[in-house]
Amino acid sequence: MISIFVTIRIKSGFFDRFVDAVYDDGKGSVRDEAGCFRFDVLKSSSTQNTIHLYEVYRDNAALEAHRSSPHYIKWRSTVEPWFDGPPERVEMETL
Repeated sequence: MISIFVTIRIKSGFFDRFVDAVYDDGKGSVRDEAGCFRFDVLKSSSTQNTIHLYEVYRDNAALEAHRSSPHYIKWRSTVEPWFDGPPERVEMETL
């Protein structure tokens, strides 16, 4: 399995809208993608306007299917202007 941990910093004034949008993407991922096993949305308790995503996929093909899904494409085009810098991403292999 493939796990990813993504840190996204959000521009001031967009945090609540970002949270609403990322919940929709997460729900769509788990509901509609057989290869997505987990999609957690975490709020940083130490850094304002920072969200962490923890996602688990069956394999690289499932991760690529996620990135090609209609709900992800819609989410990304909606929220990308709200990013305060590029997301930080760590990809891991689940043991």
